[in-house]
Order: sequence, then C-alpha cells, then structure tokens
Amino acid sequence: MEEEAIESPLVRRLTELVGPVVDGSGCELVELQFRREASGWVLRLIIDNANGIGIDDCSRISREVAHLLEVEDPIEQSYSLEVSSPGLDRPLKRERDFVRCMGKKAKVVVREPIDGLNQCIGLIEDVTQESVTLRTDHGMIEIPFIRMKKARLVIEF
Repeated sequence: MEEEAIESPLVRRLTELVGPVVDGSGCELVELQFRREASGWVLRLIIDNANGIGIDDCSRISREVAHLLEVEDPIEQSYSLEVSSPGLDRPLKRERDFVRCMGKKAKVVVREPIDGLNQCIGLIEDVTQESVTLRTDHGMIEIPFIRMKKARLVIEF
C-alpha cells in the first residue's frame, strides 16, 4: 500500500532485533518507525495483542527493548524510544491486520475506482492472501491488496 515507506536497512535490522522481544512478551510488533521529527530522532514501536495493550505492557517492553538496544547499539545518533498501542483507528497494512480485525468496520481507499467507488467502507467479511472482502451498503466488495492505497479501522460511537 502507498502509505508504507520503503524500509531502510536500519529499520529492517531494528525489526529483527526488537521483534523477538515483543513476541516473547506475548505481544505483536504491528509497526516500527524510525524517523526524524521536530524533537529529534524517534524510534516508535507500535504493539498489540488480542486482549489490548495497557500502560504496563508499554513500560515493560520499553525497558526490555531499551536494554537490548543499549547492548546491541545499532543506532548511531541519539533518539527517543516510544512504545504505544495502535489506537482505535489503527491503520491496516498487512493481511494479518485485516484477519485480526475480521467483523470490524474498515475504510479502504483504492488507487483506481472499484464499482465506481474511490473508497469502500464496510465490515471485514473475508481475507485471503490477495484480497479483502467488505460488506458495504453497496453489497460485498472484494478489494485486492495491490489496489489499496490505505486502509484503517472506522471508529463507531
């Protein structure tokens, strides 16, 4: 999907180092970002698990990852480490993100219209390696991953 940036060798290395720590704690590494922001360089880990993420989870994983990165020292410049949950309106980027959110409402923006629509909003009904099927007001719409520009959960109150 367009929203995903090309992964740098450093981001790949950090993901290889940090992934097992997060997995070992019973969580999933949803996304790892390393980028320059107004406050300086930020290493942001977005984690999740089936029961949701609490502040204790973020604190524990932050301590474990900070210790690992201190030992391995893969980052040359100074940076801040942030660990958080994906939030209610989390982006959906991979097949497993859609699988985890089956039955929830999502908004998918497509590169080229599907059935005359530039975006589709509906319940995630089915997920395959190639596509996602949404139950929309226009009926069932199958959206191939390669045609997705971006996707995220829709918050309903």
